[in-house]
Amino acid sequence: MSKKVYIFLADGFEDIEGLTVVDLLRRAGIDIKTVSIKETTQIQTSHGITMLTDTTFTETSFTDADILVLPGGMPGTKYLAAYKPLTDLNNKGKKIAAICAAPSVFSGLGFLKDKKATSYPSFMEVIAKDGAQASEDSVVTDGNIPTSRGLGTAIDFALSIIGQLESKEKADEIAESIVYKR
Repeated sequence: MSKKVYIFLADGFEDIEGLTVVDLLRRAGIDIKTVSIKETTQIQTSHGITMLTDTTFTETSFTDADILVLPGGMPGTKYLAAYKPLTDLNNKGKKIAAICAAPSVFSGLGFLKDKKATSYPSFMEVIAKDGAQASEDSVVTDGNIPTSRGLGTAIDFALSIIGQLESKEKADEIAESIVYKR
């Protein structure tokens, strides 16, 4: 049975961080849905690209989620953090993942307290203040929470999610298919 992933998008999300995850997970045969936190499926990326998501937050229940993903970028991360339906969403111990500035959303909710995590360099102090053990590793997974640093680590982040949901072999297969050396 295919794993189910939701990635939450807000105006101003970092294009590469969000879409690299979507692209690589789809290549791996993982069912990933893009979710707008707005009332419309139209989203504008941090670099001015207008795109359509698969669904909106209000149209989806997320009960079948294996992992929920937050991309970074500004002001997208601020919008995700301020969207109460998202921050109130309880994934009941399932995996949650964030990259770049977005781990600060999790740290602000207390999810990273006493966990090893990483984020974009200017957010390392934020997650540490909230109780995370800040790491400069490209991708850090502690328990059910993978975090990553930013655009330059987006492929590693996506491959890490594939490895956790499917297998290391599947992640290696996808890396090879895109001519990516780890």
